Amino acid sequence: MTQSITIASGKGGVGKTCISVNLSIKLAQLGRKVSLLDADFGLANSHILMGCNAKKTLSDVVAGRNSIEDVIEKTSSGVQLLAGGSGLLDMLNLDNKARYQLIRNVEVLRGSTDVLIVDAPAGASDSAITFAAAADRVLVAIVGEPTSFMDGYAFIKAAHVETGLSKFSIVVNMARDGAEAKRHFDKFQAIALRFLDVELTYVGHVPFSAALRRSVVARKPLLATRSEGHRLEDEAFTTIARNLLAAPVNTGNGLRFFDGNLPAEQG
Repeated sequence: MTQSITIASGKGGVGKTCISVNLSIKLAQLGRKVSLLDADFGLANSHILMGCNAKKTLSDVVAGRNSIEDVIEKTSSGVQLLAGGSGLLDMLNLDNKARYQLIRNVEVLRGSTDVLIVDAPAGASDSAITFAAAADRVLVAIVGEPTSFMDGYAFIKAAHVETGLSKFSIVVNMARDGAEAKRHFDKFQAIALRFLDVELTYVGHVPFSAALRRSVVARKPLLATRSEGHRLEDEAFTTIARNLLAAPVNTGNGLRFFDGNLPAEQG
């Protein structure tokens, strides 16, 4: 059964796409068939972090030039990448019809995908909210800064008020250790639950890592290279992947990826 996870953030610069890419690779390493859909239209850079030269992108699908199957890039890590296209101003302002059609078109991935990861635009734009509402689970990336807390809260509030989403998973990026990350989550949760009737699930943290930053510059995902020197990062993403697959799912009556399919993790 295919499940969907949208990865969001209240603001740019918190490592959302780096998390999306490495989490996708980790899920593939854990035996899942994974598709990564870069929905950060116009500013998409998942293909850059994956080291792929995407010949066709989702902009070609939206324009009717190609099908979803045509734009799939098979990566060496085993992840199916659907690049969003960057520097395309017409993709920054997709209307509801185009977004909904793309969500419907993703149905063709069901047979080749166990987990669909959707890298949503940063912030609380209409596109970010739409792709969050269409997914079984929403993972919100934050860092331990007041601006990240407030922007993350703004995204969750918008998604909750506009679409009724009530269950969100939280990952803390760039933390020195697990204890610091948990303190950041507790502070963030206290802010959110003070004003919103939502459920937040802490799924783990990504360590502050020079190796991760270098991998971005090198256009080679850290987890795509097996190395004992990356043990902490590897263990962190393993924890996040397993906790996320076991996290609560959202249900709703709106348009959803793989409509009506709300699986729970087995094993």
